[in-house]
Amino acid sequence: MSQLTNCVTLFLPADPPRRSRIAFRHPGGAVESPRAEAVELAVVVPTDDGVETRTVPAVTLPVAETLPLLIRAHAAREESGTDPTAAFWGAATLLALRLAAEGRLLPGVSPAGFDAWRLGPLTAEDSTTLADLAAAMPPEAHAVPLPGTDPVRMPEPRPLVRAFLDAIADGLPRTPAAPLAAGAPAFAGEEPLSVPELQEWAADISAGIDAGIRLSLRIEVDGLSLSDDDSGRGRNERNAGHAPRFRGVLQLHAPDDSSLIADAAEVWAGTSPLAERFGSRARTDALLALRRAAAAWSALTPLLTAAVPDAVELADEEIAELLGASVPRALAAAGVQVHWPREFARSLTSRAVIGPGDEEDRPDGSGQGRNNPQLPSQLSPDALLRFDWRFAVGDQEVTRAELDQLAEAGRPLVRLRDQWVLIDPQQVRAARQCEDHKVGTLEALNAVLTGAAERNGERVEVEATGWLEALRERLSDPERREEPPLPPPAELRATLRDYQLRGLDWLHRMTSLGLGGCLADDMGLGKTITLIALHLRRQHTEATAGPTLVVCPASLLGNWQREIERFAPDTPVRRFHGPGRSLEGLREGEFVLTTYGTMRLDAARLVPGDGEAWGMVVADEAQHVKNPFAATAKALRTFPARARVALTGTPVENNLSELWAVLDWTTPGLLGRLGTFRRQYADAAEGGDPVAAERLARLVRPFLLRRHKTDPGIAPELPPKTETDRAVALTTEQAGLYEAVVRESLEALRGTAGFERRGLVVKLLTSLKQICNHPAQYLKESDGRLPGRSGKLELLDELLDTLLAEEASVLVFTQYVQMAHLLERHLAARGVRTQCLHGGTPVVQREEMVRRFQEGAAPVFLLSLKAAGTGLNLTRASHVIHYDRWWNPAVEAQATDRAYRIGQTQPVQVHRLITEGTIEDRIADMLQRKQALADAVLGSGETALTELTDTELAELVELRKVER
Repeated sequence: MSQLTNCVTLFLPADPPRRSRIAFRHPGGAVESPRAEAVELAVVVPTDDGVETRTVPAVTLPVAETLPLLIRAHAAREESGTDPTAAFWGAATLLALRLAAEGRLLPGVSPAGFDAWRLGPLTAEDSTTLADLAAAMPPEAHAVPLPGTDPVRMPEPRPLVRAFLDAIADGLPRTPAAPLAAGAPAFAGEEPLSVPELQEWAADISAGIDAGIRLSLRIEVDGLSLSDDDSGRGRNERNAGHAPRFRGVLQLHAPDDSSLIADAAEVWAGTSPLAERFGSRARTDALLALRRAAAAWSALTPLLTAAVPDAVELADEEIAELLGASVPRALAAAGVQVHWPREFARSLTSRAVIGPGDEEDRPDGSGQGRNNPQLPSQLSPDALLRFDWRFAVGDQEVTRAELDQLAEAGRPLVRLRDQWVLIDPQQVRAARQCEDHKVGTLEALNAVLTGAAERNGERVEVEATGWLEALRERLSDPERREEPPLPPPAELRATLRDYQLRGLDWLHRMTSLGLGGCLADDMGLGKTITLIALHLRRQHTEATAGPTLVVCPASLLGNWQREIERFAPDTPVRRFHGPGRSLEGLREGEFVLTTYGTMRLDAARLVPGDGEAWGMVVADEAQHVKNPFAATAKALRTFPARARVALTGTPVENNLSELWAVLDWTTPGLLGRLGTFRRQYADAAEGGDPVAAERLARLVRPFLLRRHKTDPGIAPELPPKTETDRAVALTTEQAGLYEAVVRESLEALRGTAGFERRGLVVKLLTSLKQICNHPAQYLKESDGRLPGRSGKLELLDELLDTLLAEEASVLVFTQYVQMAHLLERHLAARGVRTQCLHGGTPVVQREEMVRRFQEGAAPVFLLSLKAAGTGLNLTRASHVIHYDRWWNPAVEAQATDRAYRIGQTQPVQVHRLITEGTIEDRIADMLQRKQALADAVLGSGETALTELTDTELAELVELRKVER
C-alpha cells in the first residue's frame, strides 16, 4: 500500500458521498495493490496544443480505506518519491478529521435523495483554511474531466475539496450494526437509504454551511455612566443605582468575505452598498442560520418572530449563561460567535502558589535565604508546605475581600477598582470556595513539576516559591550541571565515561535529598557500575552510609557479584540466596545480593536488625515489580531504606501503570494513587493526547533518567564493541546431573590411556557443556519441558525481554544444532519471532534468512557456530549472545564479526553466558586473566584438555560451590 503514495492521487466523488473513491495512477505505467480495484481512468493531460483527455490504467480504493495512507503521505511530503497530489489529499484528510473530532457533523440529503452527513457548520477560519487549501491544489489532483464539457473542463478545486471533506464525514458516524440497534437506520447504517421526504428538513439544518451567511452576536451595555466614578456613593450603592441593560445585536458576515460584517438591521433595510454585498438570499440564509442558533440557545428565539431580527434584550441570567462554558460552546457549534465590549475586563483566572511560608523559607524554619533560597540537605515527605490561591481579573490580581465583593454583587456586571467587570457569578462563587491549606512535600513537587493542580476536575496553573522553586528548577533537567561533577569515588577501580558521571551525580543528588530514582538507560550503558559507584560515594557521608540490598533476577546474581568484586574489590559482598542464607555479621558498607523469589519468601529476614534501615535498596530489572498488587512488589515495599533506586532498560513494557509501580516504589506518594494517576495522566497520554503526555513527562522526567545509545554524546562515548561475561547459577537439576557425570567419568578414566582416554575426556567435556546449556540437551529430550530447568535459559529470556523492548536485533550462537532447535521451540512458545540457521540449511534458504533478518522480519537469529561463524553479513544486529563457549577465542571472534564488520553503523555488544562454578567458569577465567596461557593451551580447543592429568582434569571439571 505504501507504494501508492508515489502515485498521482485523484478524488472521484459519488452519491452518496461515502461511496466516493480515491484513484491512484503512476505516470510510468500500471500500478498494483492487493485490495484495490483496477480501472481505466479518463484524465486530462497537457499537450503542445493545450490539453486532451486520455485513458490510463489506475487503481481505486474507498475513501475510508485510504485515510491512513494519505495521512502518511502528508507526513512524508518532503521525502523523495512522495507525490504532491497524495500529500495534498493528506492535508485535506487532516482538516476533515479535525473538524469531525470537534463534532462538526450535520445530517443532510444528497442530490440523489440519500441520507448523507456533511461537515459543518464551518467558522470563518475554517472557510479561509478550505479556500487556502483549494488554492494549493496541484493541477494533477483534479485532472478528471467533467462529463459533457467541450472544450474539456476540470472540477473547480474548492467544491471538489468540499466534496472530499463530506465523503470522509459521511462514513465516520456509521457502523454495520447501527440499523439493527437503532430503530431508524437513516444516517446510521452503511447502506444508502433514500429519504427524499427529509430534503426540506435537511436544507433547513444545513443551509449556509458552505459559503453562506454566518452570524455573530455583539453584546452591548446601556445605562452606565463611567463618570459617576468619583461620586461620594459607595460601590454597592452605585451598582444598585445603575441598572445596566444588556442587549445582543445580530451581525451578518458576507458569504464571499467573512471579514465583511454588517448589522442585521442594515441588511434588512437593504439601502446601503454594503447590504448589497450580502446577496439576494441574505435574509433567507440568515433566518435559517438564526433558527440553528436559537435551537442552541433559547434566548435568541424572540429574534425569529421579529420583523427585523436586529437585537434582543438579555437578562442578567442570560448574560451569565453567555459568560459560562456550555452556551458559548453550543453557539460556536451552531456557527455563531459572541463579541464582548472591549472596555470590560471579563475573565477571572485562578492559580496556586506553593512553597514555604514567610517564616519558613528553609525547611528547618530558620527563615534564611528568602531572596536566595538554598536547597534543603534532605527532604522530609512529611513536611507541610503552604498551598495558597491567587485570583485575577484580567491582568489585575484581586484580594479575598474583592472576591467577596464580586460575589456579593450577584450580577454579571460589577464595579471593581474603578473598572466595570463582566464576570460569571458562578465562577466567582466557585473561586470563593477555594481555601488555602497545607500540602505534603511530594504532593507539592507533583504540582510544581507539572505546573498545574486539579480543582473540581479542572486543572489550575501552579507556581513554586522559595527553596521549592529552586528545587523544581534543579530537578526539571536531570542532567543539568550547575557546577563541575564530583570525581568518582577513589575506591572505584574503573574509569567512568562522561554520561556515567552525569548519571552518578544525578543518582547521588536524588538519593541525598531523600528522593528515589529510576536509571533506565539502554542495556550496555553501564547501569551496574554506576550503581556500584553510587554505593561507594554514599559511604563517605554518615547520613547516607550503610549496606546496600540489591534485588535482581536469579540469573543476574553472579554478574552482580563479579562486577562488585572487579570494580570495588575492597567492598564486602554476600548472597542472600540458597540454603544457609543469613544477614549475620552484616557490615556498614556491604553489598547484599538476593533474588526476587527469595525476597518475596523471606522478606522478614531481610530487614536489618535493631530497627535499622538499609542504606539503599536497589531493584534491578525493576520491570519485575511492574504489577503493584503482586506479592513480589508488596514485599519489596516493606524494607526500610534511606534511598531506593530502580534499574531497568524497559520502564514501560505494556502501559503507564507499570511506570507508576516503579516510581511509586522509588518515591512513594509522588504520583498519587494509581487510580488518580490513570485519570489525570495515563489514560489521556495512552490515548494519544500530546498535552497529557508532555504533562506526564514533566512530572516523571526528574525521577527517571533515560539515555539511549543513539543519544547525542552517548554513542561517541561507547567503544565500537563491548564484551561482557554474564554469570549464571546452575539449577538444582543441572547441578545434580553435573556432579553425577563428573563422578562417573573420573571413575571411568582411571587407568586409561591413549586414544581411549582422549575419547572419554571429550565425552566428559561435551556432556558437561550440554548440562550447562540445558538438561534437555544432555538427556536428548526433543519435546520435554524447557522453562525453569536452566539458569542460562532464564538469563537468555531476561536479556531478550530487554533487548526486544528496545527493538534491537540479536544473534544467538550455539555450537550445538540440537540446542538451537530447543531455543527455537522455547522462544516460539513465548511469542518471539526467530529463525534458525545450521549446517543442514540449504544455501538458497540461508540467503533468504539473511535477507529477512537484515530487513527486520525476525529480530532473533539462532545460529550454529560452525555453520554461521564465517561468511555472513548480519550488520542489523547490535547484540551478539554466545549461549555456550567455544574454547578457541578466534572462533568466537569470527562469529561475533558477523555483526561487527564493515557496514555496521551501531555499537555491538557481545554477551557470553557462563555457568558459575563449572568448567565454563574455569575456562572463562583463563581467557580473562591468563590470555597468553589461554592462547597456548586452548588454541587448539578441546584437544589440549585431553592431555591433562587426572588431577588436573578433576580440578578443571569439579563443580565448585559459589560463595553465598
